Amino acid sequence: MADTQDFTKMMQDMMSAFSMDPTAMQDAFKTQAALTEKMSKVALEAAEKSTEISAKWTKDTLAKFGEVATVKDEPTDYTKSLTDFASASAEMAAENMAAFAEVAKKVQMETVELMLAAGKDFSRDATTAMKKATTTATKTVKKVATPAV
Repeated sequence: MADTQDFTKMMQDMMSAFSMDPTAMQDAFKTQAALTEKMSKVALEAAEKSTEISAKWTKDTLAKFGEVATVKDEPTDYTKSLTDFASASAEMAAENMAAFAEVAKKVQMETVELMLAAGKDFSRDATTAMKKATTTATKTVKKVATPAV
């Protein structure tokens, strides 16, 4: 009966021949973690500001609607009240949509800045890792290619 070949030893030998610098992985992880932290901060600030805008909009709408719900002396006063409410609602909508657009614009600008900075960081880390890997591979190849005396 044939024995199954143990690939564990072969894989260990192969991996040891192409040693990898763990600091490159650690640096890449740290860079990614820093980017994630910054992106999370941008998202949380945007969510906070959006919530503030929504809460203010709701509060203002309810206050304006309170005027509509009051008893009027004349039937035409109800029409005027609803017209005023609709006009105020449209004005508030325009103001609040502009405020949301400002939040989105800020998020977009900060995200682009972070991505550009991250691209530079990743490029620098990758270049450093590739230089180390090239140096290590060259040494390994030379060691293997040199005949034993």
